[in-house]
Amino acid sequence: MSFHPPVRTLMGPGPSDVNPRISEALARPTIGHLDPMFIQLMDETKALLQYAFRTKNELTLPVSAPGSAGMEACFVNLIDAGDTVIVCQNGVFGMRMKENVERIGAQAVMVEDAWGTAISIDKVEAAIATHPDAKALAFVHAETSTGVQSNAQTLCQLASENNMLSIVDTVTGLGGINVDVDGWGADAVYSGTQKCLSCVPGISPVTFSPRAQAAIKERKTPVQSWFLDMNLVMGYWGEGTQRSYHHTAPVNAIYALHESLTILKDEGLENSWARHTSNHTALKAGLEAMGLSLIVNEQDRLPQLNAVSIPDGVDEALVRKQLLEDYSLEIGAGLGQLAGKVWRIGLMGYSSRPENVRLCITSLEAALLGQGVELTPGAAITAVNASYAD
Repeated sequence: MSFHPPVRTLMGPGPSDVNPRISEALARPTIGHLDPMFIQLMDETKALLQYAFRTKNELTLPVSAPGSAGMEACFVNLIDAGDTVIVCQNGVFGMRMKENVERIGAQAVMVEDAWGTAISIDKVEAAIATHPDAKALAFVHAETSTGVQSNAQTLCQLASENNMLSIVDTVTGLGGINVDVDGWGADAVYSGTQKCLSCVPGISPVTFSPRAQAAIKERKTPVQSWFLDMNLVMGYWGEGTQRSYHHTAPVNAIYALHESLTILKDEGLENSWARHTSNHTALKAGLEAMGLSLIVNEQDRLPQLNAVSIPDGVDEALVRKQLLEDYSLEIGAGLGQLAGKVWRIGLMGYSSRPENVRLCITSLEAALLGQGVELTPGAAITAVNASYAD
């Protein structure tokens, strides 16, 4: 039998709600992955990704796999066995960076910070001083597991000043907050389509600086992954009308990505960032009116991913179950050290709309009242509406 999923409102850590324009793009006729019309679309998609990343990097493309493959593409192309990489960890995804480094046969020097806090610049400087021969500095710009953003510009500058490459995870950042690849001087940056781009999951935008491209070309050993070898992939995603076959691209998914990036450009980067911030501010007002708090200090918060402390005595899994069953609303659980301690409420891309904020606040209030939490009914939605009225 055919599968027909329910209609959900997705306000977890991803995927986010898919814009109907993107769903329509998926349904367009499939053409060949070397069709001249598809090659034209590839060029347009590349230019739109350069706009989103704020870069002129020639090596900018969508990897035909999810964000985790974008991460792996950055590491396997730039890191060799025996290299040293300084890896910052303040959540789940810094640990995944470490695993990539070690699977290559390189050494990971860890800079660890408490979950829910930004990466300490002082600790990174100390690690660089202790390991001046490190080849790269790797960090998560927008940590999905905690809702923290770190100072990418300063971290990339530290890497550059010490002749290290920078590898940056902005899976949750792209489209929701300022991602300025050229302004930061970042060398290898990867993202995902299912967060603030509001596209379907399964594609990972990546971009490599000229310095990173030179490092790839100068490798003494083959890239560990044939599929993710940028020297080969660029034969397909490069310039000109003649492209060499590398793999069969997910044609319809690229249609969807192109449409999502077109939507982003139509809105404008700054307007998208402002929308995410406005909806975050309203959500925060409603949460605080219910007596709830965010675990991240205001300066370092991601507006698109909100880690909310769970009140004492509340069955957090039951709340999520009730929201899903009664309101068809999905919010996320905590990961790792924060499992059972926080909810992760996403306001990403097409999910970042006032009607979704209002749905989340009113349904969460009902679930908490059902568990005997003391709060003033109606105060939260009043706070949300006041935030939008300001």
